[in-house]
Amino acid sequence: MENLKVSEIKSFVPAKDFDLSKRFYQSIGFEVMSEFHDIAYLRHGSCAFLLQNFYEPAHCHNYMMHLLVEDVKSWYQHIQNSNVVSEFEVTVSEVVEQPWGMLEFCITDPSGVLWRVAENIRPR
Repeated sequence: MENLKVSEIKSFVPAKDFDLSKRFYQSIGFEVMSEFHDIAYLRHGSCAFLLQNFYEPAHCHNYMMHLLVEDVKSWYQHIQNSNVVSEFEVTVSEVVEQPWGMLEFCITDPSGVLWRVAENIRPR
């Protein structure tokens, strides 16, 4: 019998300025768990991604991540309190309720990658 159990899936998130992007993600609460050459493994709790020292403008500006959280308003306040908007010149939207049953806000990273930070507000 085949063992097709999946342990994890991680995305390779591009970075225009690798060191700046690492500092940005650390500022919002991710930990750099390891780093080798042009790849850094970042984690927050049980969620992780790989930051890569790679930049292609069209790729970065069309790249999107979705971070599902328990309390989006706490995350929004955390982002506001972290001063990443002024320090890293990123944008943050207001928290909005989406018709698909999520409360969310968006933040761009220093390379232009869009993160949708969301909370389920309707039962699945």
